[in-house]
Amino acid sequence: MIESTTHDRITVVTINRPDKRNALNIEVCDRLKAAVTDAVAAGARALVLTGTGSSFCSGADFGEVYTGDFRASLYGMLQAVNTAPVPVVAAVNGPAIGGGTQLAIAADLRVAAPGAVFAIPTAKLALAVDPWTIRRIADLAGGGPARRLLLACEQLTATEALAHGLADREGDLDAAVAWAQELAALAPLTLSYNKQVLNALAAPVPEADLVAAFDRCWSSEDLVEARTARAEKRAPAFRGV
Repeated sequence: MIESTTHDRITVVTINRPDKRNALNIEVCDRLKAAVTDAVAAGARALVLTGTGSSFCSGADFGEVYTGDFRASLYGMLQAVNTAPVPVVAAVNGPAIGGGTQLAIAADLRVAAPGAVFAIPTAKLALAVDPWTIRRIADLAGGGPARRLLLACEQLTATEALAHGLADREGDLDAAVAWAQELAALAPLTLSYNKQVLNALAAPVPEADLVAAFDRCWSSEDLVEARTARAEKRAPAFRGV
């Protein structure tokens, strides 16, 4: 159902439910949340999320979507992805519908395959997504595309998503893994701090927390390593301390 594989310093987390086009139910959300948490705890420096087969994630499993327990699991999982202290890349290998688009935008960066499609058709189903999702889509794609997705229930193709900023690069899982490997070589404390500040634009956190993360960067051993590596004309080896 959820598979995790490690490639050097990154972990690829795959929703493996192709018979349901990788739809989300309570068990999938809970296992996905645990996979993200476990990968970070094990020392992963970047994560890649994807789905098995031709679909990234077809959204909520309609057997559970109307329950409060499902919403709690869904938003708990999305928060775990969004607040993970390492970069998360979504390899959107196919349609990302409803909860699938929510999962893709919870990641920090999106690599879209030619067959990727983004949609939030809640108004066709009398459902609703949380305010964070709406703000996040508008922040990434802009107000116009956000209104097309949310008010007209239109779909955005990979080409449109790339043009509007909802996707960042075109490519497949291998491209996403290669990008994650590049991110994993960067300074972890700086990446975590940058991510916290960017996320705080939509969901403010105490300024003192951000200042503390900022100070950790400037007092880190990694900063010394960067300076030493520059003097020695070699690539720095960051450790996140």
